[in-house]
Amino acid sequence: MEQSSTSALLQGTVLDLASDVVSALRSGDHVRAGNSTLTAGGTGEGVARAAVRVLGADILLPSVLLRVPPDPGQLAVFKDAVAAHPPRADAAPTVVWSHWAMARALRRTGPPVDVPLTDEPGGEPDARWLEDAGWQFLTHQLAVLAPLALPGEECAVTRVARGRPVDVARGFVRAVRRRDWQQAAGAGRWLTLLDGVPDTLGLEAGLDFVRLMGGSDPRVALQLEAARLMPAGVLL
Repeated sequence: MEQSSTSALLQGTVLDLASDVVSALRSGDHVRAGNSTLTAGGTGEGVARAAVRVLGADILLPSVLLRVPPDPGQLAVFKDAVAAHPPRADAAPTVVWSHWAMARALRRTGPPVDVPLTDEPGGEPDARWLEDAGWQFLTHQLAVLAPLALPGEECAVTRVARGRPVDVARGFVRAVRRRDWQQAAGAGRWLTLLDGVPDTLGLEAGLDFVRLMGGSDPRVALQLEAARLMPAGVLL
């Protein structure tokens, strides 16, 4: 019963955090994402850190895209989540890359911190597991790593995505047909940044449909708001 209660609390905190980020992205002012959820009290420290790790670097997306300064309390929880949970040696590639993205976001938005991006040569993990992946698996993995889909971002994952716009478009269509709105929104976010996306896809109309059908989920809405802002986004 206690485990079930904790799981429900974590899920609720993730949704609240996503809602905070969406509000900040939509307002474009000094509404600070995560402030109400992470610093208002009532959420255990462990649950807060776990929720931050679920959403990953997107917690700081308003700071990256809109230059909205993060709340100091929110930034402290984010930093703790990065420092306290480095990926294990046997961690899945998406876990390693998510941690890398969080550490990178922290460096972009906060004061200098002693959190290594990665132990890999060249300063980032490799993306070999994606290079020969089928289009269905590729789209799924890119959707999980949607926080890496940023204007001007340069890393191994973005290079793989740039080389396969048609496959990502196929994956987007498949996700919509399967009513997997979270994957569709994540794939759509990537597609807004890729050259060579087929005109026949109708991406703008597709994203509108995803918003209509799945936009009530804050995690879906977060990806859609990110996609909306991408053409104007400038990295710090």
